[in-house]
Amino acid sequence: MTQPPKNLGKKQQRALAHLDRNLQLCREFLNDWLLFNQILSAFPAENANRPELENQFLKIKSKLAREHQILRESLGQDYRIDGNTMNIVAGATSLENIFGQSEIAVKKLQGEWHRAFISINETLGGLEDKRGRVLGGEKVFVGGLDTPAAGGGGGMSDKAKKTVIIIVVLLIIVGIMVGVPQIRGMYMDAFQDLFGGQ
Repeated sequence: MTQPPKNLGKKQQRALAHLDRNLQLCREFLNDWLLFNQILSAFPAENANRPELENQFLKIKSKLAREHQILRESLGQDYRIDGNTMNIVAGATSLENIFGQSEIAVKKLQGEWHRAFISINETLGGLEDKRGRVLGGEKVFVGGLDTPAAGGGGGMSDKAKKTVIIIVVLLIIVGIMVGVPQIRGMYMDAFQDLFGGQ
């Protein structure tokens, strides 16, 4: 990574540091994803040391699971990795089990691996693009951070949006109840029935 320009503000520097960390995590995950496939591909070879490959396979699966959790939390809204990625890892219990299935099942697994590989690369490309834009001084929202890279509004969280929607809906209902005499009368009658107005 090149040194960041000195004219970046504190928020941009913070965003750049976060992006650099995320890029490192994503690259490491991608490298381990490639290793997962290399081990998988080496197993059917005649001269393969199958017990050693099984051992490596279990280790890389565990490492991928740990990395994936950290990556997902760190990327926040920038996380774009295929949702089936960890299902592939969890479903591949052992190399012996995988290659004991039909050839169609093995090809399906390889196809799912490639789909996940593409989505990891897309995520990596998006992070690299954001990094370049931050270096250019652009305001960029960086997933996993509280604020946009160069200040300004980053929008509301999902929880805040839901709260605002609920408040607006309640205000509309109250407004209708007060403003429309027929509805107000209906609610007043129901209120009196509920709370003992006999």
